[in-house]
Amino acid sequence: MCHTVAVTEHIDHTLRGRWTTTAGPLPPHALKWLRERTGLGEVRTPARAPVAPESALGDAARTALGEVVGPGYVRVDPDSRLGRAGGLSYVDLLRQRGDGEPAVPDAVVLPASPEQVVEVLEVCVEHDVAVVPFGGGTSVVGGVNALRGDKAAVVALDLNRLDKLVEVDPVSRLAVLQAGLPAPKAERLLAAHGLTIGHVPQSYERATIGGFAATRSAGQASAGYGRFEDMVEGVRLATPVGEWRLGGAPASAAGPDLKQLVVGSEGAFGVITEVALRVRRRPEVERYEGFVVDGWERGSALVREVAQRRVPADVTRLSDVDETEVSLALGGGWKVNALKGYLKARGVREPCLLVLGWHGASKREVARRRAETLRGVEALSLGKALGEAWRHGRFNGPRQRDALMEVGVCVETLETATHWSKVSDLRAAVREALVDALGRCVVMCHISHVYETGASLYFTVLAARDAADPIGQWQVAKAAASEAITGLGTISHHHAVGADHAPYLEAEIGRLGLDVLASVKRTLDPTGVLNPGKLLAGDIGAAGLASPGDR
Repeated sequence: MCHTVAVTEHIDHTLRGRWTTTAGPLPPHALKWLRERTGLGEVRTPARAPVAPESALGDAARTALGEVVGPGYVRVDPDSRLGRAGGLSYVDLLRQRGDGEPAVPDAVVLPASPEQVVEVLEVCVEHDVAVVPFGGGTSVVGGVNALRGDKAAVVALDLNRLDKLVEVDPVSRLAVLQAGLPAPKAERLLAAHGLTIGHVPQSYERATIGGFAATRSAGQASAGYGRFEDMVEGVRLATPVGEWRLGGAPASAAGPDLKQLVVGSEGAFGVITEVALRVRRRPEVERYEGFVVDGWERGSALVREVAQRRVPADVTRLSDVDETEVSLALGGGWKVNALKGYLKARGVREPCLLVLGWHGASKREVARRRAETLRGVEALSLGKALGEAWRHGRFNGPRQRDALMEVGVCVETLETATHWSKVSDLRAAVREALVDALGRCVVMCHISHVYETGASLYFTVLAARDAADPIGQWQVAKAAASEAITGLGTISHHHAVGADHAPYLEAEIGRLGLDVLASVKRTLDPTGVLNPGKLLAGDIGAAGLASPGDR
């Protein structure tokens, strides 16, 4: 079962040069299965490398930025600029491989401190330069695309040098971390203090602390540790009108919680430079197990019952029949064949894989929590081997995606969330929309984040790539899925809004909600240099967003 999640795992994507290892070619049995299910032909990914256009950053702006961060940290060479030309969506990856043209920043600026970030923003306002904050570059919704709006140029503000653990308060269990700190490094630094954040999304290997905060990220163990916004105790934000610090107590009734306005702002209101986080003791014991439930309705009801009893496992993940089929079909080997026979003998007609994982300070604690979760649960246990296979392979998706794209597969993901009463309706609506748009394809779904009132739905799509218009093929399908989601669920549970979801935001928060966000934008970023075209649809002009009366 080592390949259980090779394709169905959250494929939080890969960009040339960003991952240190890559997957090998697909095994013959996997390629055969894909051809049978999707009609996959012999389409290959183009090998043409994108070309960076000439930088439009003026000499005066470049000199001024160099005076802030050092001339060597204002980079206009093609490799530096192309390396920050977009995120890791399927469309981004196609553009990086020669289909279409990526939006390339005019320069990459690398500040070394929060103070320098404020100064960089001041320079960019003075010289009419747009600023796109850039961390790990793992956005899959156009959140780091180098859009300039109406600005003279656009720079990628790479926070890689802001990578320090600033402070640890072991008594309060708080840690202050700089925004450019990659998640694995943050965990290593905290491990020296016996602490952990417990935030492990599939983008974990490359994503940064600031990126988690800017997008309201949700980790795979969110049922136990919470979403990232639940962990944020304070934020330090650089804006074009000055620095803003928020948070200072575990709870407050001093008006609305403004730090939650910053968390999820996607670089449109300011640049997050430091985050104060609630941390926990590192677990001494982790136990992961695999189960099978017969049918999606039974599986989702089981997960709902566990969530509403408030005894979920830290990791709670239910795959639907299609995702389970792909896991088994692409797994191969005698163990998979034996498992299929075992399930058939036990009368399981619509197998849905369920992975549960518990963290604790001791085996006794984990055993107690496991017993509470599984009390009354009707699921066929497959033991720890499957659960451990999932844990060890949960970051394989980005590498497997390269292998799939190489042989001509359109492979992409999207996600949403809704209340339990609408979960099955939403799943059906999105599946129907994707199949109608793509034709012969495989649409998989899983629940990976559960709450008392509802759950997330995460979709992975496999289809034969349209060689004539591969970008348009997916954009049509994504638009259809987004329309299906509207009114039934949220346009994004954890991928954020970015540019891709901005057109659907009004349907979710209303025109008045957009006006509220626009007023915040005008206050913090009056000339509109920060991440144009993201979060709020429409470009920000020199006078800022239009006021409600100007529409």
